[in-house]
Amino acid sequence: MKSLTEQDIRNSFINCSKGEAKRISIPRDLERRPWEDLDFLGWRDPGAPDRSYLVTERAGRLVGVTLRFPAARRGFLHRSMCSLCLTTHRGDGVSLMTARKAGAAGREGNSVGVYMCADLACSLYVRGRKPLDTGSRFEESLTTEEQIARTVGNLSAFLEKLYD
Repeated sequence: MKSLTEQDIRNSFINCSKGEAKRISIPRDLERRPWEDLDFLGWRDPGAPDRSYLVTERAGRLVGVTLRFPAARRGFLHRSMCSLCLTTHRGDGVSLMTARKAGAAGREGNSVGVYMCADLACSLYVRGRKPLDTGSRFEESLTTEEQIARTVGNLSAFLEKLYD
């Protein structure tokens, strides 16, 4: 992924108003992000524990999505799998993230959901750049490049649902 500026990020959101996009808390460490290892930029809102954001490139343009997830916590022994990168986590490491649909459907309250790594670090898990605290990755016969392509494809399928 190419490096992004705060303005790039704010202009990319498809499922919120321009006013809402202006109020989003953008990460302060953009210049230190490992851009070459990211398929998407994802972060949690430090001021709103039930909100997170995702920005990626799709069809040659940036697409930003606001996401919400429940505050309910799961037990430590419970395991869940991320639908994007197929990493498993114990406890609350995976969460159902919901996104308001783009356009009129979103204004009517329609949304879609996906189970994702709660820390939005899918790109780093697939590449082995971030260690897992308590979860695991399955040993696969796919190469890292094939796993990255699958993760990007799964993200693209989720984003497509926002436009339906």
